[in-house]
Amino acid sequence: MIVWILCLVFSLSYPILVFASSPAKHMCHADERDALWEFKREFHLNGMANNEKIHRWRNNTDCCSWDGITCDLKTGKVTELNLLGSSLNGRLRSNSSLFRLQHLQSLDLSSSNLAGILPDSIGNLKKFEESLGNLNQLTKLILASSKLSGNFPHVLLNLSELTTINLHFNQLEGTLPSNMSSLSKLEYFNIGSNSFSGSIPSSLFMIPSLTHLNLERNSFSGPLEIGNISSPTKLQFLSLGGNNLIGSIPRFISKLVKLLSLDLSFWNTMGSMVDFSMFLHLKSLMFLDISHLNTRSVVDMSLFSHLMSLSILHLSGNNLNISSTLLNLPTPIGSLALASCNISEFPKFLQTQTSLFYLDISNNQIKGGVPEWLWKLQGLGYVDFSRNSFTGFDGPADVIQRNEVYMLDISSNTFKNPFPLLPKAITYFSASDNQFSGEIPTTICKLASLEKLILSNNNFSGSIPRCFENFNTKLSLLHLQNNNLSGKFPEESVSVGLISLDVSHNKLSGELPRSLINCTYLEFLNVEDNMFNDTFPLWLRLLPGLQFLVLRSNKFHGPIYFPEGSMSFPKLRIFDISKNLFTGVLPLDYFAGWSEMSSGVYTADNKQQRFIGVSFTNYSKSVVLTNKGSTMELLGISFNIYKTIDISENRFEGEIPRSISLLKELNVLNMSNNAFIGHIPPSLSNLTNLQSLDLSRNTLSGKIPPDLGKLTFLAWMNFSYNMLEGPIPQGTQIQSQNISSFLHNHGLCGAPLQNTCSGGGEEDTRKEDQEEDEENYQVLSGIVAAIAYVPGVFCGLVIGHILISYRQDWFKKIFNCIV
Repeated sequence: MIVWILCLVFSLSYPILVFASSPAKHMCHADERDALWEFKREFHLNGMANNEKIHRWRNNTDCCSWDGITCDLKTGKVTELNLLGSSLNGRLRSNSSLFRLQHLQSLDLSSSNLAGILPDSIGNLKKFEESLGNLNQLTKLILASSKLSGNFPHVLLNLSELTTINLHFNQLEGTLPSNMSSLSKLEYFNIGSNSFSGSIPSSLFMIPSLTHLNLERNSFSGPLEIGNISSPTKLQFLSLGGNNLIGSIPRFISKLVKLLSLDLSFWNTMGSMVDFSMFLHLKSLMFLDISHLNTRSVVDMSLFSHLMSLSILHLSGNNLNISSTLLNLPTPIGSLALASCNISEFPKFLQTQTSLFYLDISNNQIKGGVPEWLWKLQGLGYVDFSRNSFTGFDGPADVIQRNEVYMLDISSNTFKNPFPLLPKAITYFSASDNQFSGEIPTTICKLASLEKLILSNNNFSGSIPRCFENFNTKLSLLHLQNNNLSGKFPEESVSVGLISLDVSHNKLSGELPRSLINCTYLEFLNVEDNMFNDTFPLWLRLLPGLQFLVLRSNKFHGPIYFPEGSMSFPKLRIFDISKNLFTGVLPLDYFAGWSEMSSGVYTADNKQQRFIGVSFTNYSKSVVLTNKGSTMELLGISFNIYKTIDISENRFEGEIPRSISLLKELNVLNMSNNAFIGHIPPSLSNLTNLQSLDLSRNTLSGKIPPDLGKLTFLAWMNFSYNMLEGPIPQGTQIQSQNISSFLHNHGLCGAPLQNTCSGGGEEDTRKEDQEEDEENYQVLSGIVAAIAYVPGVFCGLVIGHILISYRQDWFKKIFNCIV
């Protein structure tokens, strides 16, 4: 018996021993390994971290062992490619070797900095459709959080095995195909945060296997028409919020009885009534967002007592009725948004919400003190009661300090001293637009975790505390504008982690702290309306991300150009140095390196804090801008729209730099109240996005260039108080300007002025053409000179010599096309 057992053991172990003693064999197929290696080489790997998946791939090794690769254990075919979070930094090519992996079942390239166009709508991009169609075994396609653009790829409808499509947070647009139900196995469909439009196809709701449908934050419009749903739906997650849907909320919503999460926010019911009882059928709901429905109906808070699983409830923007008898909700709420609900008393039922983490009751009419019992809710993390009429905090001075809240917004109330003692764990605190006074309390300096501090629009006085140095690298946002702060800005008070600094509208003096040069992440700097007495901070050009520079209304002086240093501010979107004492002549190529204003690249404001789908935007930057002759305040998203230059009310001399014509994305240009001479550059007609142009109160001569009339967006212009002459160009918006835009130019004639012009035209026209040719020649010469400053000095000089020496008509035509 023992012998038999030993024989059995030996016979079973023999194949294992043989296998172990055999040389290692690659499971991966050579053709697929080569395809993956080629795919890696399609992208720029510069700057990729050593620990990233694709960086650790090694050629001539088993690709089935590479990070992010999964192979079928039997066939060795690559079935899954997961490069989530990789830094691919490039475009997904239409002929990418990726599409040779024909056994691929799961593809995840999300959050990989991928770019490119997804559709078949442009020429050879049809290859992309065909290539994607080769992946006919694909079950999961995940390309979220990339930079993909174009339309929805219709070829996906042919991939009948797909169970997951995730294209969330890209730049896709167009409409969805009407026959989405052909994806009969689809379970997860997420195209949220794109720019899709048109109606939502009813066929989506006919897919029997679908459990997750996310269409939020697009531009879908019209009513939602579904019809009859014949078979029971498995839908558990439905998000339609943040679109342009209108009309009644369809009753079929009440039939989605398996829903766990429902978002219908910003559905425009056009003032009609909403039967909120339809949500009572959704017994399993854990998340419900029905904010901003534009309805006349009043939401009764007690209605939600019947949803026993509810933990996140957002009702903002609706009229809310909270009965005084409502003392509790049976389910523990973790997130509650009741902003803009016409609430006049602090909701008492919150006392029993011991699981509450997120509370937003902003923009209501609540008066008096914040109740002491609120801070006994130990789970609180985020509290926003801004834009109410609170006057103080009930309880002892350290009542808030006893809590662990780390995001607190008390802005736009009527809070007065004493300034509250804050929890040590707090990371965000906004107390702007209140009535706090005296010196900024140094107790703030003990908040070691503080990242964002907003104390704007109060009555604080004294100096900026030196103890702000305690924040070191932590503090990224410091807004102290519109107080009565005075003295010098201490060098040590500058946190090197700053992204946004606003100390405008105070009484600060002295020089700008040179320690700002260490703030390599700084994007926004506003010191407007102080008493800074300093030269132009050319050293700020070394900050790679600086987008907004506002020095307006101070005592800055001297030139803003220095021959020994580059003047390039490549990321600047707003440049306002108006109302100072700057002097000197601006060289021809002054604006040659300002690439952000010369390109159409959109710079997203990715510093916006988000939490559970709700924007936390109350700390928005603000800048006063002179536009179309009036002042306006830029807030929030406006910063991503306007690109402006304002150098007005200084003492600049010489001619207007011709390189200004390179800034084709410029919206507002104000050079008024200086001492500029010479002609108005005809090349300003290249500024096709210009909306406002102010050249008034200079010493400009010559004629108003007729080509300015081709600027279709240019709605406002001012040429008054110069030495201009000749006829005002007729038949364009120039002629439609108010007469005040042309006053005190004694040589100007024609409408809207009353003095008519005498004849003479052909000779004047020829002279204008000659002047424009000469100007183009001067612009070119300056740009060529600028070329000589880059590392290719020799090539720049040689090219410059050739171009300047041989100025034929063919060259002028080419140059006009470029500029």
